[in-house]
Amino acid sequence: MSTAEPPRPPFPPFDGASAAQKVRMAEDAWNTRNPERVSLAYTPDSVWRNRSEFLSGRESIVQFLRRKWQKELDYRLVKELWAFHGNRIAVRFAYEWHDDSGNWFRSYGNENWEFNEQGFMHRRIASINDLPIQAGDRKFHWPLGRRPDEHPGLSELGL
Repeated sequence: MSTAEPPRPPFPPFDGASAAQKVRMAEDAWNTRNPERVSLAYTPDSVWRNRSEFLSGRESIVQFLRRKWQKELDYRLVKELWAFHGNRIAVRFAYEWHDDSGNWFRSYGNENWEFNEQGFMHRRIASINDLPIQAGDRKFHWPLGRRPDEHPGLSELGL
C-alpha cells in the first residue's frame, strides 16, 4: 500500500456503531459490482478464502470478482453485523442472483474480517452455500446498486 493511499475509516478497534458502518460500507461497495472499487477496501497483499478458493492481493481479488459477476447476474447483497472485537468483524450475509439460464439462487454465508490500523481489510474468510430458489421467492427487489435504507435487512426478512 503506498503512503499516498488515504486511510479507510472507521478504524479499529471497532465499537458497535463503527463495526456496523464498516459492514454497510462493504455491502454498498459489493452492490456496485465494480471489482476495482471493491478491491480498494483491501490491502494490496490481502489474503482471502472464498468458498474453496484462496486468493492473495488486489489483482487476484479483481480477477475473482470479474469472474463472479459474469456468472452471478443481477446480484443483490445484504450484509449484517454478527460480532466484533478489536480489529475483527464477523458478518452474515445473503445475496440473490441468477445464472445465464435464468435459474435463481440465494447464497448464504458468513465472513470473518481482519483489518489493519489504516482501516483496510487484510484478511477475509468466507463460507458460502447456494440455495436454488424460484423467481417468485426472491426477497431482494430493489434496483441494481445500493440497497435502499428502508429495505429490510436479513433479520427483518427472517433470513
